[in-house]
Amino acid sequence: MAVDVVTFGCRLNAFEAELIRREAEGAGLSDTIVINSCAVTNEAVAQARQSIRKLKRERPGARIVVTGCAAQTQSRMFADMAEVDRVLGNDDKMRSEAWRDARAAFDLGASEKIAVSDIMAVKQMAPHLIGGFASGLPRVFVQVQNGCDHRCTFCIIPYGRGNSRSVPMGAVVDQVRALVARGHAEIVLTGVDLTSYGADLPGAPRLGMLTKQILRHVPELKRLRISSIDSIEADADLLDAIGDDARLMPHLHLSLQSGDDMILKRMKRRHSRNDAIAFCDQVRRLRPDIAFGADIIAGFPTETEEMFSRSLDLVEECGLTFLHVFPYSPRPGTPAARMPQVAGGAIKERAKRLRAAGEAALRRRLQAEAGATRDVLIESDSQGRTEHYLPVAIAGERVGRVVPLMIAGSDGERLTT
Repeated sequence: MAVDVVTFGCRLNAFEAELIRREAEGAGLSDTIVINSCAVTNEAVAQARQSIRKLKRERPGARIVVTGCAAQTQSRMFADMAEVDRVLGNDDKMRSEAWRDARAAFDLGASEKIAVSDIMAVKQMAPHLIGGFASGLPRVFVQVQNGCDHRCTFCIIPYGRGNSRSVPMGAVVDQVRALVARGHAEIVLTGVDLTSYGADLPGAPRLGMLTKQILRHVPELKRLRISSIDSIEADADLLDAIGDDARLMPHLHLSLQSGDDMILKRMKRRHSRNDAIAFCDQVRRLRPDIAFGADIIAGFPTETEEMFSRSLDLVEECGLTFLHVFPYSPRPGTPAARMPQVAGGAIKERAKRLRAAGEAALRRRLQAEAGATRDVLIESDSQGRTEHYLPVAIAGERVGRVVPLMIAGSDGERLTT
């Protein structure tokens, strides 16, 4: 049986899943399940543990390897699970020798499960060329950056991913060109702290320069999309590309986290409420039809109802369409975990209100699309996505094509044609 990779968390994990599968199978592993874990919330870690137990019951003969951010930060916890055969660190999972060592350990019946190196010692990012994705999906991810140099008080991810490091521009362009040649219509640039791209490279190129290089040197690319960014770090070239090139999709997901200045300060964020609103206004002037998504945390320590209301108001003031709501959960070892905590019931209630605001905003955007003609990337037999990442119910179109479709209306969740 082949190597199966079960991925939790971010788009970066989705990209890395392809590399994990390739390296593990190349090392000769079979009948192996790899859990590519996430550490962003307590719930994400709990889901990984539940999945491990469930998969072991379903496939008792399979070996289980745990990797990803939670494996890096809580390796002993996973190693202590009877179902787990090996724990690989976040850098180790990308290296073929780590997978060969894992197979040797299995063959020898080694008792030590943990193979987790010091992620903070990793200073460079080796480019990994993927010729195509096993899933065959028309939209695929390209990793251009990893790690984070910032230390937001709520976030454990720098300790799972290490410091910021970037893939050289030429290697990124080669990767995009190879994927487009395999028929992938849309490329999504992804990383942990995407707008820090290039600071560690010669000449310190920025994300905007990388974006322009891809668009210039891969003219056959139909659609380029940027994943989550820190708006305060967006550079002039990136804004130029948003305004000037229609192949760069009019959709940005922003790491906002809160709409209250005091909470943002306690989070150790680098932007203010007014910065977030001004950025959205600026980009909307460049690309009037742009759609914004955002991450917002509900119930950060010390958050009062008045502070929370400013986050709620941000949905309207920034014109957000897609909301990714995180109920705050304390991550051991982070400064926020030592701050005065908000009651669990209040956190859940605020998260519910934020999600309701996000759902209402999405419905309004869907309704406003009626009568428009949109270029829709056909993802499956039943669904596509517009340039703005809005879902469209479709039928009778070939997967992988980008087709212009007249939008008739919506069913409240998806556009209809």
